[in-house]
Amino acid sequence: MYYKNLRDFLAALDRAGETRYIRDPVSSHLEISKITDRESKYPNGGKALFFENVRGSEFPVVTNIFGSPRRICMALGVDHLDQIGERIKKYIEFNPPRNIKEALNVIPMAVELVKFPPRKFRGEKPPCQEVVLTGDDTDLSKLPVLHCWPKDAGPFVTLPLVFTKSLLTGKRNVGMYRMQIFDKNSTGMHWHIHKDGSHYFNEYRDAGKQMPVAVAIGADPATIYAATAPMPRGVDEMLLAGFIRKKPVTMAKCLTVDMEVPAEAEFVLEGYVRPNELRREGPFGDHTGYYSLADDYPVFHVTAITHRKNPVYNATLVGRPPMEDCYLAKATERIFLPMLQTVMPEIQDYWFPWEGVFHNIVVVSVHKEYPGHAQKIISGLWGQGQMSFCKAITVVDRDINPQNPEQVIRALLTKLDITSDIMISKGVLDVLDHSSPFPNFGNKIGIDLTERFTGEEIRNPNPWIRNIFSDDILSDIIRSGVPRAVACRSVFRELSEREKSSNQILAVSVEKTSDRGGKDFAAYLHKIIGLDMFNIFVLYDKEIDLSDGSLMLWKLFNNVDPERDMIFKDNRVVIDACRKGSMDGHEREWPDELRFDER
Repeated sequence: MYYKNLRDFLAALDRAGETRYIRDPVSSHLEISKITDRESKYPNGGKALFFENVRGSEFPVVTNIFGSPRRICMALGVDHLDQIGERIKKYIEFNPPRNIKEALNVIPMAVELVKFPPRKFRGEKPPCQEVVLTGDDTDLSKLPVLHCWPKDAGPFVTLPLVFTKSLLTGKRNVGMYRMQIFDKNSTGMHWHIHKDGSHYFNEYRDAGKQMPVAVAIGADPATIYAATAPMPRGVDEMLLAGFIRKKPVTMAKCLTVDMEVPAEAEFVLEGYVRPNELRREGPFGDHTGYYSLADDYPVFHVTAITHRKNPVYNATLVGRPPMEDCYLAKATERIFLPMLQTVMPEIQDYWFPWEGVFHNIVVVSVHKEYPGHAQKIISGLWGQGQMSFCKAITVVDRDINPQNPEQVIRALLTKLDITSDIMISKGVLDVLDHSSPFPNFGNKIGIDLTERFTGEEIRNPNPWIRNIFSDDILSDIIRSGVPRAVACRSVFRELSEREKSSNQILAVSVEKTSDRGGKDFAAYLHKIIGLDMFNIFVLYDKEIDLSDGSLMLWKLFNNVDPERDMIFKDNRVVIDACRKGSMDGHEREWPDELRFDER
């Protein structure tokens, strides 16, 4: 399915019954966000939302357009997300023809390739410039930009396509970087240090030159997706958009800066970034489910706002999964697997659990061929593009489907040897990782759950001891031996008993104090007599619902620094998944969890 622009896609969603229209007046300050958050949490992502009447703005707002398995496939024109990866694989595996017959078979592929590169708009006036605002008319307050979460520093453009180009090579990049509205004609430009937009900004800054930037808001779905994709530096995301659409993206020249943008965009912001101007930006309720902390970022000065007649403002809301961005991330997982396999062909498949918010955990299945192969995969992935930001990597054998959580948990419970299967390393982290003592850098963990090969250290699993206690009795035992312990729960108990697994996990909720941190609770737990069946303990804050498995995984993946927060003793480990503070040796500010009730 080919969509020329956003409104084409919205019409398709409407025909498919995938849109809910909100006709009552709503506010862009928190109200649209609350409705979108609630909709996102419905089974399979709910519906796309079209807010027809936004107070203080003449423009309607649409959210959650990608936020379901069906809508993300509709957006990318496929029946299932692996289809795009299969098309990519066809090109990756292309071999030069050896005879005329093979050459003739290559012709359709060659013809298809010429359809992908972007094309220049040839008409008199592109749709994105039907209305042009410059000078005093350049007023961002006219746009219904969302104030997403209560403690956000202001309204943020959350689905911008930020177009930049290299000062040295002229190559284009399109990224998606949130933009805080500072005033009527300036915003923040929140490109992380590892993003191509930031790299190109450094080129301009080093040369002392002003950087032209253009921002499109609302485009065809393939183009929006391409702005989120982890493309290699120097590869034009518009080429990927054309590949997905099977039609080139038509680009139009901006009016006040030397940049090009999708001609069919709903809105375009033109402007520039000065080389040495920074301004405090944030906090912002981010996709981790926490507020990302305030910091200094470049400032984008708007020289023109252009838009279509009767445009639609496209926004997204991010927060604790599942939300709309989870489905975009799932598309990336499936689309980029063949490219990763060209570097590491032994990789069979992988899975990024939503609770890991894309950069905190990945499970990888491999065709293991020699001793140390799992460790080689872990180290190799930490050196591959945006995989380098992944905090935890778990490797399983090829007969385990990483997309099947029960198979992965079974491997963990039955195979893990705490003394030999865990490797701790250091490296770059995503800037949104708040568990590390340092921004952008910290500890990582690799876990090997593959079968042992000759030449590898033999596992020494714990003997299976049946857990005869109920969770209520276990809680009494814990509270009697651990001051300020609240409750506990035996995790994956039925699976552990069925498999007679050597690893058993106990989740424990506790109340930390200024003088009692994770290591203190670990010391108490290691001393308790009568819990010999458990060798893995996970600490949670007292308010955590220990019956909510997704919540527990989200806290585990987000709140743990693998070196500091894993306390080992006698083939047992206590993992501290609580909020951290000075009692834990964590002096960085700990961000607040996103809540609309501001508790």
